[in-house]
Amino acid sequence: MSASLRLVPSQRLSEGAGVTVHRTIGTPALRNLDPFLMLDHFNSTNPGDYIAGFPDHPHRGFVTFTYLLEGHMLHRDSMGHEGDLATGGAQWMKAARGVIHSEMPQQTQGRMSGFQLWINLPAREKMSDPEYREILPAQIPVLRQEGAEIRLLAGSWAGQEGAITDPLTHLLYADITLSPLGSLSLPSPLFAGRSAFLYGIEGPFTASGTEIPPDTLSVLSSPLSPANDDLPLSAGSVPARFLFVTGRPIGEPIVAYGPFVMNTRDEIERAIDDFRNNRFV
Repeated sequence: MSASLRLVPSQRLSEGAGVTVHRTIGTPALRNLDPFLMLDHFNSTNPGDYIAGFPDHPHRGFVTFTYLLEGHMLHRDSMGHEGDLATGGAQWMKAARGVIHSEMPQQTQGRMSGFQLWINLPAREKMSDPEYREILPAQIPVLRQEGAEIRLLAGSWAGQEGAITDPLTHLLYADITLSPLGSLSLPSPLFAGRSAFLYGIEGPFTASGTEIPPDTLSVLSSPLSPANDDLPLSAGSVPARFLFVTGRPIGEPIVAYGPFVMNTRDEIERAIDDFRNNRFV
């Protein structure tokens, strides 16, 4: 049984203080893809789409993983961390029991482009201590194959370890570029039995014969047992760039309210009360 693809177009939304984002996971078309709760893509040369940024706001119960393709953004949080996120860099923030943070552009012109992925935490970790890690561009390994370049932000691929290791969901997060007419086969052990998706960034590309245009997510459904069916990818006459992300489902109830994601409604009520009464970090 081979993998199959389901295309999910992005939905244009305004977040933060007025930042334009294109959301795929976390919309009526795809509420979640356990363990993934939300995927936002921001990409604009118009300062009006990003300049207001994301002033102080709370999170509880999950991880935010931000990857900046182009631009400059400053992170500050209630743990006392300050992160200078620049082109090609990333940040991993385990909000867990509660963090208040801001992400503010440090530019007034040019392109701001990147992604924020929300990754769920299992119940046993939701009230654990928060953590923060900044990943510099030079810390992200690059794998090169004929016609393909793979930036490995998280997980393991061909014996190479990415910048982040997540023992809870075994996240794999790769930024892949194919040269014109280039091709690559995704080994089935990377996605079999996992939640997995592809997201087009530049240039259309095909996955198992299905064309995936930019700003479109493709959910990858696979057999639960590896059948040695690798997934062929190929570019056309122009280069193609896309994300490939997989993770092991947690399989627990998901109850979400804005920036809080817990397992029960009572836990959501507690999160709201804790935030209102300044009990976050």
